[in-house]
Amino acid sequence: MTIPKATIRRLSTGVSGLDEVLGGGLPEFSFNLIGGSPGSGKTTLAHQIMFALASAERPALYFTVLGEPPLKMLRYQQQFDFFDHERVNQCVHFLYLADRLGDGGLDSVLTAVFEAVARVKPALVFVDSFRSVTTGRHDASGADLQQFIQQLSVMMSNWEATTFLIGEYASQDETNPVFTVADGLIWLYQTSQGNSVVRKIDVRKMRGQRTVPGLHTFRITSEGISVFAPPRVLETEPPKRARTTPRARVAMGNAILDEMLGGGLPEGYSLLVAGPSGAGKSILAAAFLAEGARLGETAVIALFEQRATFARGAFIAGLIESGQVGVVDTGAADLSVDEVAGLLIAEVKRLNASRVVIDSLSGFELALAPTFSADFRESLSRLIVALARTGATVLMTSEMEDRYDELRFSPYGSAFMTDAIVILRYIEVESRLKRVLAVVKVRGSAHSDELRLFDIDEHGIQIGASMPEHEGLLGGRPRRVTDVAALSDVRGRDVANPVEHL
Repeated sequence: MTIPKATIRRLSTGVSGLDEVLGGGLPEFSFNLIGGSPGSGKTTLAHQIMFALASAERPALYFTVLGEPPLKMLRYQQQFDFFDHERVNQCVHFLYLADRLGDGGLDSVLTAVFEAVARVKPALVFVDSFRSVTTGRHDASGADLQQFIQQLSVMMSNWEATTFLIGEYASQDETNPVFTVADGLIWLYQTSQGNSVVRKIDVRKMRGQRTVPGLHTFRITSEGISVFAPPRVLETEPPKRARTTPRARVAMGNAILDEMLGGGLPEGYSLLVAGPSGAGKSILAAAFLAEGARLGETAVIALFEQRATFARGAFIAGLIESGQVGVVDTGAADLSVDEVAGLLIAEVKRLNASRVVIDSLSGFELALAPTFSADFRESLSRLIVALARTGATVLMTSEMEDRYDELRFSPYGSAFMTDAIVILRYIEVESRLKRVLAVVKVRGSAHSDELRLFDIDEHGIQIGASMPEHEGLLGGRPRRVTDVAALSDVRGRDVANPVEHL
């Protein structure tokens, strides 16, 4: 006999990013536990889900077993934007159970729940705090508690209600009977490090669907909770077909730089622009955005440096004000890479942007909560992959101290993650500080290997000639080749005394 496959309807939680972490939403009629320490956001999460799902056709019943009546809890919850006064006592109902727990124990609580469910006929049931129910009677044995949980679970299943138990549980307490009965286990964490506070959510269990594993950061604002899932390549997506045609080239806003890149930056590539402070990284990035706007393209920027750099000139400021260039807000405290990635990708999709700028990776790291610094490299790799999947061409800047005894492109060891690298350096020529530029790599494409002098004026970066009569440019103090024969040979052979110091 063939058993037909059951279809489980998934409910959207109304919490930004949470449906993705859950694997598509909450399974309807599931029995879920929301656990965490005091202040981690359990009650706020429960209310946000409730107001997102409750309706006349899907009423919600919220049981409170707290030290204070529902009125005090609602006084704080109504400060959030998701709270809807008009639905209270219409499709959202509250019931205080503390008195029943004190009078008759678990049996009395179960009776009160049954009576309320029979009266309201809810599709959503919340018990907050469920731990207060299970610990409020010290004379209740482990067997009584397990029986109570099983009876409550069966009752909610028979009523076809999606149920949430909210409590201050420890995630490592695997022997608790409620963990076995629950279809879903959602844990909230709050950690402090110095002056930094970070909140994380972990979906430990969700029957019947594939969740995104691991800890995911979330933020509580006036709008409620927003979850930031790490950008990952879904294994269920079919592999991309091998490219059979050359990539189109993206103009950088500087004709000579386009030529050095082999005709522009290949579309969809990520470019790292590395150099010391004041070398012109942000100006080059601004030219990249301006060129896109000139061609009718939209773009997104995440600014971790002073915004005035990009507002330089009325043109860029006008693009931001008109919405042709979207700006991701990076001013919030205790950022995570996943949060910035989510904001960037959402803005790219909203604008259908073809260009993305991150200025700079150095400022990005400083804006993160300290706990995320250790795995910044790994998180940055996920961000680059996720942005590449949008099809946008990405330019990132990185602050690099000029160390003339070594050649480095990023303090994070992230240069290999990008498809192309442009390096900016300072050199000393005739007791003057000069700037040079070079294209280090363009994956899968020929490019210039010249070191070119450049200046910065009111029109931006002006790239000049190379310096074939000099060598040792990257050492900061180049030397002039004086022997004409040696000049043509200095790159390939060892010539006796071919140079002299400037």
